[in-house]
Amino acid sequence: MLRALSGLTTRGRCLLAAGLAAAVCSFVLNERDLLRVAVFVVALPLLVAVFISATRLRIGAARELHPQRVAVGGAGEVQLELWRSGRLPAGEILLEDGVPYALGSRPRFVVERLPHDRRVALRYPLQPVLRGIQQVGPLRATITDPFGLCEFERELIGHSRLVVVPRVVPLWGLPSGAGIGVGDDGTVRLHAGQGEPDVIVRQYRQGDDLRKVHWRSTARRDEIMVRVEERPWRGGTTVLLDHRAAAHHGSGPAASLEWAVSFAASAALHLRRSGHRVRLVTEHGATLADAPGEGGDHYDNVLLDALAALQPAHQRDITLAGDPAEGQELIAVLGTVSTEAVHELAQFRPRGIRSLAVLLDTPTWSAGVSAAEQRAAATEDSAALLRAAGWGVVVAGPGSPMPQVWAELCRSGARRGTLIGGPR
Repeated sequence: MLRALSGLTTRGRCLLAAGLAAAVCSFVLNERDLLRVAVFVVALPLLVAVFISATRLRIGAARELHPQRVAVGGAGEVQLELWRSGRLPAGEILLEDGVPYALGSRPRFVVERLPHDRRVALRYPLQPVLRGIQQVGPLRATITDPFGLCEFERELIGHSRLVVVPRVVPLWGLPSGAGIGVGDDGTVRLHAGQGEPDVIVRQYRQGDDLRKVHWRSTARRDEIMVRVEERPWRGGTTVLLDHRAAAHHGSGPAASLEWAVSFAASAALHLRRSGHRVRLVTEHGATLADAPGEGGDHYDNVLLDALAALQPAHQRDITLAGDPAEGQELIAVLGTVSTEAVHELAQFRPRGIRSLAVLLDTPTWSAGVSAAEQRAAATEDSAALLRAAGWGVVVAGPGSPMPQVWAELCRSGARRGTLIGGPR
């Protein structure tokens, strides 16, 4: 009874107070008719409260997310359906769905009269600004009786899972010498050699050097064929993502970690769609995802889901027990790295295998200008150490376009090809 009375609205409480006052006046004035009115006025909100409390379970709802996986900066939609299973009348219903701040504003709906013979469809948009595994809900309803005397809150639907994946930017081109053929796993990588070039030919692609046209094969096949003066080596590409909290600056969608995750996602999907087997690993060599060079969108989703659920690590520095790429090409997306971390990365990488790095100038993601200038010099020192170890390095800041960084990274690998393949 007390629980039912707690749902009385201001109108219901005023009516109950008016009935009690009328009852007191009836005793003082000895008016039986006024007492009858007082009993009716007092009984009405009490009966409504008990009635609404007993019948509030007759309202149902359903929720659908379209789509269930959406990229940062994209658009999604939630569709709600509300119905009443009984024939008893329902008053005003206030609906509020729980939406995290990273998905947009919290929606509210008012349904004045809920029909019993059909469902009421509602919808609202989602605009995610931050990746992660987000929970939409619960959906709560505030149910009011037709007289507006009593209301109760009820949870109609629990949580629904929404995967917000990183933003993927289209990229063009591949590091020089990558992907000229198809291996057992859908990937061919080039391993530079010495001596007489192997006579391996393939179809001409836009941008190829015309001096490498193999005229004999061109005449025989009646299409332009070019020489590949390197021996194909079968393998894949490993994308290493440094997600240490201490290695990044900034917060929210504008943090350097979010830029790094988005670039890693873009590079991994671009390589996989180009026929490369792609391994996605952390700065400690732990595998996040492993996708072959062939297959449908399922493997794209595997890579994106792994990055969507990635949380900052609490380790202070990079520690490896071996080559994180396991003999494959390596593309590392690094935050702030110390001299010890550079040596840790370099000592396990064979010189004959391509190693590329995007080094984030993370101090530029923070506000302190003077400190940022000092730490920017440390970023250049780390880049110089990696280049000296045979890596192709590109330094990126918060305003660096990802396609431009990727293009520069591809050129960086080509410029440092001699050093990468040279003696240790």
